[in-house]
Amino acid sequence: MDTEKKSKAKKPVTQDEILLASLKLFSEKGYFNTSLTEIKDAVGIKTTSGIYQHFKNKQAIAEVLFGNIIDSLSISIDDIRRRNRKASEQLREFVDLLFRLTEEAPEIVHFLIIVNIKEILPEHKPLLETAPFNKISRIIQNGIKDGEIRSIDPLLAYSYFFGIISHTLRLVLSGDLPKEADSYQSQAWLSAWSSIAKK
Repeated sequence: MDTEKKSKAKKPVTQDEILLASLKLFSEKGYFNTSLTEIKDAVGIKTTSGIYQHFKNKQAIAEVLFGNIIDSLSISIDDIRRRNRKASEQLREFVDLLFRLTEEAPEIVHFLIIVNIKEILPEHKPLLETAPFNKISRIIQNGIKDGEIRSIDPLLAYSYFFGIISHTLRLVLSGDLPKEADSYQSQAWLSAWSSIAKK
């Protein structure tokens, strides 16, 4: 029994454990209000040296977190594009994914749409220049070309559409909208799509 306790106590912390604890804390308290000591406590280790074995500082944790979320979104969008031909179908499925994530992994959506990445990672490219958002922009451009989406500037179409979606998700995450995300999903989709759809 004592040997079992000792081996459990000495078990090294993994990078994923640090990332998960950090994501939760960044979402709850904000990046700038979270210390490495709090991350260490959340992971359940005695000193911050366990964190330094994987990351040189808190910013490095945020960078890996952001990269992982962006990579995962990019893969999901590729899958969505393979399954659906029309822009409306692709955008609808992406919205479904965002609402599902808001229910199942709210910290991820919080980190993605509420945290100001440029404040944390000033050297990082803006969110709109990352791979998943370039792919969404291409979906919108194809929708314009195919006559599904009004002939407007693709960046404006993106802003109209995702302005409605992201604002709805922000209100859900902040608790200003009292019900769960899926209660607002179809209304948000209809409003977002009608803002760019060709009549």
